[in-house]
Amino acid sequence: MAQSPELYDAILNGNAKKAHAVTQAAIDAGVLPMDLISETMVPAMDEVGRLFEAEEYFVPELLLAGRAMKGAMEILRPLLVAAGQKLAVRVIIGTVKGDLHDIGKNIVASMLEGSGFEVIDLGADVSPESFVAAVKEREPHIVCMSALLTVTMPAMKTTIDALTNAGVRTKVKVLIGGAPVTSQYAKEIGADGYSENASGAVSLVKNLLAVA
Repeated sequence: MAQSPELYDAILNGNAKKAHAVTQAAIDAGVLPMDLISETMVPAMDEVGRLFEAEEYFVPELLLAGRAMKGAMEILRPLLVAAGQKLAVRVIIGTVKGDLHDIGKNIVASMLEGSGFEVIDLGADVSPESFVAAVKEREPHIVCMSALLTVTMPAMKTTIDALTNAGVRTKVKVLIGGAPVTSQYAKEIGADGYSENASGAVSLVKNLLAVA
């Protein structure tokens, strides 16, 4: 049973306004932020992922659920920081240099955050140098890169090479995704994994962490 059935339903139904209000009410009632995340938000986003895999949910539903989850996290994140609490796993995500498309990347970021990971979104058109700087500064466990254009795919390899040259490649797992990307390409450029959708990306992160 979810810690907050109302919040669970708000996320599942993509109701951002209700998610924000219910989260605030739960906090006012003394519910711990981390409990809301682990006992309500993570299960809700897991269910969203299951519905997507079953083709009962599609991209619009993922976007709405992610938006609702973010509405709840807006309240919880500062409380976690103030209490000195950290989410167990940190993920850096961004669309590679030359590519301004970010819808798919945003969905993956929302799904990861809803699954209980700390997500640092670098945005779109992110240079290899920016990925390297973020890895050095934030020390993530996972780096996720997205590309929607075939012509920007080489930037993924350039970024992995930059991580290697900076001496930080062995400290992170690198995952790639995007419409033109394939598992074969991931192997060719030395990435640790590939997923064709947001739900698969969450599962891949969990599997890599379990192996590690």
